[in-house]
Amino acid sequence: MIHSTQPTLGPDRGAPVLTGADRLASLLREIETELERADPGLAPQAEALRDLRERLLAGRFHLAVVGQFKRGKSTLLNALLGEEVLPSAVVPLTAVPTFVRFGDGRRVEVRYLDGRPPDAWEAAGAAETRRLLERFVAEASNPENRLGVASVEVTHPAEILASGVVLIDTPGIGSTYRHNTEVALNFLAQCDAALFLVSADPPITQVELEFLREVRRRVSRLFYLLNKVDYLAPDEVEAALHFLRRTLSVAGVEDETPLLPLSARRGLEARRVGDSALWETSGLAEVESHLVRFLACDKADALSRAVAGRARELAEEGLLRLRLLARSLELPEAALAERLDLLAERLDQARRQKEIARDLVLGDRRRLLAVLEEQAEALRREGADFLARRALPPAGGQLDARAAAAALAEAIPGFFERRLGEMSRAFEARVRQVLEPHRKRAEELIEGVFRAAADLFDVPYRASGGEVRLEVEHAPYWVTETWVSTFQPIPPGLVDRLVPRRVRAARRRRRFAEELEALVRRNVENLRWATLQNVQLTFARCAARLDERLELAVSLTEGALRGTAERRCEQAAEVRGERAAVAAAIARVEDLAGRLPASAGS
Repeated sequence: MIHSTQPTLGPDRGAPVLTGADRLASLLREIETELERADPGLAPQAEALRDLRERLLAGRFHLAVVGQFKRGKSTLLNALLGEEVLPSAVVPLTAVPTFVRFGDGRRVEVRYLDGRPPDAWEAAGAAETRRLLERFVAEASNPENRLGVASVEVTHPAEILASGVVLIDTPGIGSTYRHNTEVALNFLAQCDAALFLVSADPPITQVELEFLREVRRRVSRLFYLLNKVDYLAPDEVEAALHFLRRTLSVAGVEDETPLLPLSARRGLEARRVGDSALWETSGLAEVESHLVRFLACDKADALSRAVAGRARELAEEGLLRLRLLARSLELPEAALAERLDLLAERLDQARRQKEIARDLVLGDRRRLLAVLEEQAEALRREGADFLARRALPPAGGQLDARAAAAALAEAIPGFFERRLGEMSRAFEARVRQVLEPHRKRAEELIEGVFRAAADLFDVPYRASGGEVRLEVEHAPYWVTETWVSTFQPIPPGLVDRLVPRRVRAARRRRRFAEELEALVRRNVENLRWATLQNVQLTFARCAARLDERLELAVSLTEGALRGTAERRCEQAAEVRGERAAVAAAIARVEDLAGRLPASAGS
């Protein structure tokens, strides 16, 4: 059965959740310092460790609140923040998402769809922050998002944000603005978790259940909140929870998924007056603990594991170069020169294999772009047919140009926003499938260089698992699109007034259909162009990463060995001291790498 749960977080609920990450960051700094001190040629590895450390300490956990219009999303977020920062209204807000992250003060930054520089304002308090937000996310002051706002970011000093949680207020679904639903769905795939908010009055609707099915396909972690339980008697709360549990079970939600009852209104009042008892009884204490701190800790653990794994790869690369240096200082000069020649041959082979791999990647890119053109053409036909059914009367019917234009203005954003999400997800999956064999080939090529150097010089090397990560590039879904829906029918000309009414009506209908087709072409081109840029960028970066990684492998192996061979001819005494220093550095890096945790909690 779906049930409410309270996690055990230890006696000190205020303890920072990133303590393990802090320890890992300190260890990364030690390895970075040791590599820099041991060999200037390891500067790329030291820099990569520095980037890892910064990423670890700046980790963010994106938590969206989704639900139907007027379920209390803004009130819930305001309660978690401790004051009324986000506007709420009796009419729907715009389709602009609002991000709230930690900052020492209150600040509002507005980003625009047309790429112009963002605007930013400092706010003295919650009321001023709310007034600033209302200018851009309220339908009354920014009808149909005429200001062209892509997103709004708020910084706030709330304790709940200090651990790296970013709260996201999404457009309400099920309102008169159908476009809001598609916008809300499209950026959920880039969130770490979502809170699905329903309320006891009225109970969950069919619209919400349909939305829930889409949400579950796009977000990996989903939790359910039943709001407004303060309007119900205790026995009515249990009945509402039972009804919601049964409804969610029928919808396929797992029995162990937490369902938390709460009153966002009481929680906000508790924060306003500083009443800790009311905060507990409102249910927000459990929401804050279970769904925010607990999930943020999960995210921190996952990030720490990933960072530790990559740090081990970098340490192993550094150790390989240091071991090769040590071996080159031990070998007789003739033997060193012979093995260097053999390594040079292996590197030449690797470069030729890289060119073959590049040609294969370019061939797959051309085939993908051809598929994109086919899909765009199919979408043009589908869009024209769909919008014609919405705007044009049946054959022989009288065309009302004004009503048809209004119907198009309503239908176009929702249709193309939905297709944006569907097409982007499908194409991303296809690109990943195409790139997977290239990723494996690139890993094998790079590992082959490392393995060849290790074998030729008889030094230990543990395969790193590969670093050529061929990821699909794409713009975040929360950057909303501007869909062209303006429709200005061509006015009848002199010829129209001279022909019979039936012919005139047919001419007007034909002109209307031509303009509708032009609208479809412009919107499909917007979608096709965005997808094309993502594909081009993905493949370009894949090729660049392979080039960069191969040259790095060369510098780690041949680059280190050639320098040693030249020095040995000139500075025999210094070489003996260098041999001892390299051996000591190897021991220190091996010790530090051995202390890297297998998981965040170790």
